[in-house]
Parts: sequence; structure tokens; C-alpha cells
Amino acid sequence: MLLTISGLPGSGTTTVSKLLSKYYDVDLISAGEVFRKLADEYGMTLEEFGNFAESDPSIDLEIDRRQQKIASEKNNCILEGRLAGYMAETDNVLKIWLKAPLDVRVERLIEREGGSFDEIFESTKKREASENARYWEIHGIDLTDMSIYDLVVDTSRWNQTQIKDILRLSIDILGGFS
Repeated sequence: MLLTISGLPGSGTTTVSKLLSKYYDVDLISAGEVFRKLADEYGMTLEEFGNFAESDPSIDLEIDRRQQKIASEKNNCILEGRLAGYMAETDNVLKIWLKAPLDVRVERLIEREGGSFDEIFESTKKREASENARYWEIHGIDLTDMSIYDLVVDTSRWNQTQIKDILRLSIDILGGFS
């Protein structure tokens, strides 16, 4: 089985992916970590690097290529990232989207990265607009279209362990990781 977990910044994709990866003892491949590492390598903030990636589609395309390659070659792993569900074109895949209201996501981002609510709120809105524009331009993907996902979960309703358990039940019903 291949599991994809996608969602906007602060929706809990990384946290829940790590919990599931540990629970099932399967590899986790995170597009966000790759993006953050690339931003660090370029000496830029996420917002600066996002703006840079707008003018250089090779950044997004490289991340996408890596995820597509992994999705086509590897079984029993979790692919986490905004476009992970789109990058996985295999038969045995469970595609999940995690969502939460913007204010909830901003509070989570503040816990993780620090900053003021207004500052993080504005930078998150800019980052999401930037990413949405890039994904539409590069791939024709509309992130507001949930039709490709098998399961959409509002993470503001439950804590991270409860989300993990909800997803675990879905995974196990489908036969789980072998």
C-alpha cells in the first residue's frame, strides 16, 4: 500500500504522517521537508523561497519528480506533501487530505515556528496563494478540488493521536501495509 497525506500548512500532515510512519514502521517521504531543506540551502525563508520558486518552476518540478519516482517504485510507504495525492498514480494507494480552518492552522504554525498571529496569518495567506498559482500554472491542479481524495478529515476536531487512529482504521480496513 502507498498512503498519501496532503493538506495546507498547519493542517497536521507532517505530524500525523510521522505518527503513522512510526506506528506501521514504514518510510515517510515528505515534500515539505525537501522544500524546507532547499530553502535553507538557498539561504531563504519559506516565503522568500516560495516567491523564488514562482519564478523558477524547476524547484517544484524537481520535488514532483522525486515524489512520482518514489510513488511508482516503492510500496509500503507514506508520501506526504501538498501534491502527493496527484503524484501517486498507482493502483494500491489511499489518498488523504487533512484540512483545518486558517486560524487554527496559523496557531499551529506559531507553535512550531514562532511569530505573531498577524505576521504568520499574512505570510501563510501569501504562501498559499503563491503555491496555488504555481500548481495551477505548472500542473493545472486546483487545490480546492477534493475529488481525488479517498478521505478528507478536519483536523481541528480531534487531537493528533485521534487523527492517527481515524486514519489507521481506514488503512486497516483496506488491508493495511503488508
